[in-house]
Amino acid sequence: MEREQEQQEREGQIEGRNAVMEALRANWTLDKVYIASGNTDKGLARLAATARAAGAVVVETDRRKLDAMSVTHAHQGVIALAAAAPYCTVQDLLNRAKDRGEAPLLVACDEIEDPHNLGAIIRTAEAAGAHGVIIPKRRSVGLTATVAKTSAGAVMHLPVARVPNLPAALRALKQEGLWVFGTAADSQATLYQVDFKGPTVLVIGSEGKGMGRLVGETCDQTVKIPMYGAVSSLNASAAAAVMLYEAVRQRQQTV
Repeated sequence: MEREQEQQEREGQIEGRNAVMEALRANWTLDKVYIASGNTDKGLARLAATARAAGAVVVETDRRKLDAMSVTHAHQGVIALAAAAPYCTVQDLLNRAKDRGEAPLLVACDEIEDPHNLGAIIRTAEAAGAHGVIIPKRRSVGLTATVAKTSAGAVMHLPVARVPNLPAALRALKQEGLWVFGTAADSQATLYQVDFKGPTVLVIGSEGKGMGRLVGETCDQTVKIPMYGAVSSLNASAAAAVMLYEAVRQRQQTV
């Protein structure tokens, strides 16, 4: 499974200084750029600065890891991963809802690192009629080839915004009139007791630890999914599906 995932990611891999720089000049959306750590080369530093300015996540990486990642074995200290689809802005998501004449329904993913989970969330969000997904730049998987495959093509139809600071993005959305609901197993309210008919952001926590503290403090309210069996939680993509379709159910009642 890991080898298959690595191969899927490498389908969008760009190696070498000239190749990566040309991709940036051509305005390709790069998900991550891995730069050899401890390298004082001015040309590599300029490339890293250009990549950051273009919105890519730049990661300093041990050269031995770059050697292991490399397909060409001529990476020259830089390997980039092209995004499977371009990112958009949070405002684009709000405009999408406005154009449809609908109350915004967004999904914010807090540090979802499993590409299969993110792909499944995007697929379900698109199927449920959500207006977009928000992911943070750091400690989160991006729109990789594996995410695109798992989404069954939904990344081509549903806009995804990548933000540098998720709590700040959520606070800005609250100022725009959206209500932010986070999933938390210890919440007193269930998802059936809250109103998702208005402008809504559903926050889905990471696979292992749930929402981070700052994200949780930004939420207007936390809600839980009732669990009646022996297991205590659902995985992130399943939780997103349950939350989204409860929002769909409530909104259909107002039509």
